[in-house]
Amino acid sequence: MSSQKEIVLSGIRPTGNLHLGNYFGAVTQFLKMQETHNCYFFVADYHSLTTHPNPVDLQDNVKTVLAEYLACGLDTNKCTLYVQSQLPETAELYLLLAMHAYKGELEKTVTFKEKARKQPNNINAGLLTYPVLMAADILIHRAAKVPVGEDQRQHLEMTRDYARRFNNIYNCEVFEEPQAFNFSGKLVKVPGLDGSTKMSKSDNENNCIFLKDDEATILKKLKKAKTDAGPTQLNQEKPQEIENLFNLANLVNVEMASSFEQDYNQMTIRYGDFKKAIAAEMWNYIQPIQERIESIKANDKLLDEVMAQGMEKAKESAHKTLNLVRDAIGLKRIY
Repeated sequence: MSSQKEIVLSGIRPTGNLHLGNYFGAVTQFLKMQETHNCYFFVADYHSLTTHPNPVDLQDNVKTVLAEYLACGLDTNKCTLYVQSQLPETAELYLLLAMHAYKGELEKTVTFKEKARKQPNNINAGLLTYPVLMAADILIHRAAKVPVGEDQRQHLEMTRDYARRFNNIYNCEVFEEPQAFNFSGKLVKVPGLDGSTKMSKSDNENNCIFLKDDEATILKKLKKAKTDAGPTQLNQEKPQEIENLFNLANLVNVEMASSFEQDYNQMTIRYGDFKKAIAAEMWNYIQPIQERIESIKANDKLLDEVMAQGMEKAKESAHKTLNLVRDAIGLKRIY
């Protein structure tokens, strides 16, 4: 992997399975990135601790994320895939950056206020300092680009602030200020089944089609997808919930979607048939990925090797950064 390639970093919390929104919206972009950039993809198990997950569930969820990423095509010969907690350098940088992160700015973070509202009995320090840990994740590899959704843009801006603040305080140039990754071409937006414009499991898992879902589950979810009474005039403009169904159909089979588009324009569409057709094509698309996920997840030896390889590659980058940080602060190098 060429050291001249721009460094890109992205993490995912092990809090559940990937859905089609994750797959088409992010993972397919990661597959392109690993060909053109120096990519670090990690499982953010430290971040998940703010909700105090069951230890057995946490370990299984980490394995699931790794298996799903590998099954979707991430190649450990082309990218660095690692588990956050296996890189203790991240925790050390988190501590050092926290010395220059201020209570007032952290309390104003939108995600902190939302989490505090949703879990008033568990407003822990990890929630408050979540942006500092995210900054450590990014800065430990001195990443230039970070793929982020709108809900994470404030955190990325705070990372830029911490990088700039550190450089100014210690009169150094250890960190560059990371930018949001601008994907080439049009981003794929995967709509939800509830009529919303984004597939998300945060409020309702029935809003999503997961890579783990079997054929019967996919059909059951699609049958419940929101629709209307049908078009009342030729070539009628589609309401949001119907546009969503066509967008989902186009992701898995353009020809099938086009056929039902003609039916819609001619006012002959039957939504029940349309949903069955989408479900069948989704299952055809998902089934081979699902089989690879199950095979990989059952192979503990492979997953252990992937984690060990990822840890070593991540450590090489993290060691260099942490030594520069320690030099700037005046702490003795320990490597």
